[in-house]
Amino acid sequence: MSGAETAQNEQVFSSNLLQGKKALVLGVANKRSIAWAIAQTLSRHGAQLAFTYQGDRIKDSVEKLVTTLPKKSPLFPCDVTKPEDIKNLYDGVRAEFGTLNYLVHCIAFAKKEDLEGRIIDTSREGYLMAHEVSAYSLLTVAKGAEPLMEKEGGSIVALTYLGSEKVVQNYNVMGMAKASLESGVRYLAHELGPKNIRVNGVSAGPVNTLAARGISGFTKMLDFHRQKAALCRNVEVEEVANTAFFLLSPLGSGITGEIIYVDAGYRIMGM
Repeated sequence: MSGAETAQNEQVFSSNLLQGKKALVLGVANKRSIAWAIAQTLSRHGAQLAFTYQGDRIKDSVEKLVTTLPKKSPLFPCDVTKPEDIKNLYDGVRAEFGTLNYLVHCIAFAKKEDLEGRIIDTSREGYLMAHEVSAYSLLTVAKGAEPLMEKEGGSIVALTYLGSEKVVQNYNVMGMAKASLESGVRYLAHELGPKNIRVNGVSAGPVNTLAARGISGFTKMLDFHRQKAALCRNVEVEEVANTAFFLLSPLGSGITGEIIYVDAGYRIMGM
């Protein structure tokens, strides 16, 4: 997709549809993050955003980004492996916003040594860490968001990847964690549905982000995806963001418990 096409998409997909709505975005690392693309899209449609960060190095990067948004965007420290951080996060969101409409979960982590070599050699520590950060965190942040969404209902979107159901070389333990995440999406959708809180996942094709570059052979993954995808190209980060916006917004009001694939048609191909 050319720069002109991207600019055109941004113009077409701008509105006040989310005016007055509040969103919390977890997982922005830098300007190339899918989480940041989703945040920008939500902002263009009128939402006010809050963000989390883990560590001072990430904080500096996220602070610079949020200053480019038109509305004040509070920033909260949060290590999702620490229950006190999650409690403090939602205390802060409640103080700033009062309510919450949207939650965007773009958090995943696995140790580098567990993203190469043999899956059978995955350490116990690495397995538990990947699942706690990448999958269990969806449950903990959804639990924190639930009381803030009860009044008006809400929508939660989590990022996932095809490695949850297909073998992708060097994705290893992260594929297992993403499978757990996707199961969590379905169980949460059932449990929170009576409160008009929807939960969905977006399974994006490979995108050149900081996290993705931690996967050994990622450049080859991009090339292979482009060759095999039905659209004969890689997916653009804006396309992933637009789908997340659709699922979060009233446009996706009848959809919950689903995993939507934004991968240029790669998943449908056999040979």
